[in-house]
Amino acid sequence: MSAEPRPEKSVKPVRSAGRFRRMIERLSTSQEELHSAELQEDAEAAGCTRICDSQDRQIVRVTGTLRTVTLRPRAGVPALEAELFDGSAALDVVWLGRRSIVGIEPGRRMIASGRIAMSHGRRVLFNPKYELRPLGQEH
Repeated sequence: MSAEPRPEKSVKPVRSAGRFRRMIERLSTSQEELHSAELQEDAEAAGCTRICDSQDRQIVRVTGTLRTVTLRPRAGVPALEAELFDGSAALDVVWLGRRSIVGIEPGRRMIASGRIAMSHGRRVLFNPKYELRPLGQEH
């Protein structure tokens, strides 16, 4: 055995995924997965907490798309409930004492902030501060 160094194998630089590979990935990815990835990018760009990373009693600022909006009484008081999805997880947004709020409708994007509560294993924001995203920003 000699102490001579072994010749280095030429290493090809690793290129980022080419156009063709990205196209194949997009074609093989479901529409729901693409939408989830887009929502997660939007949350990161807005500087918001991902819903999946939020903990009980934590003050958060989250963004996403309203999936459902329903009127459901809580303890005899009307409550407007909406499910907000950010691509990582969902949480319930509840406005107590409200039957409707203009602009709160399925498919609308919004930013909500408040303190997370856990109710029956689900994350809930009660009476949050919120901003509706302009209609031109929905995809």
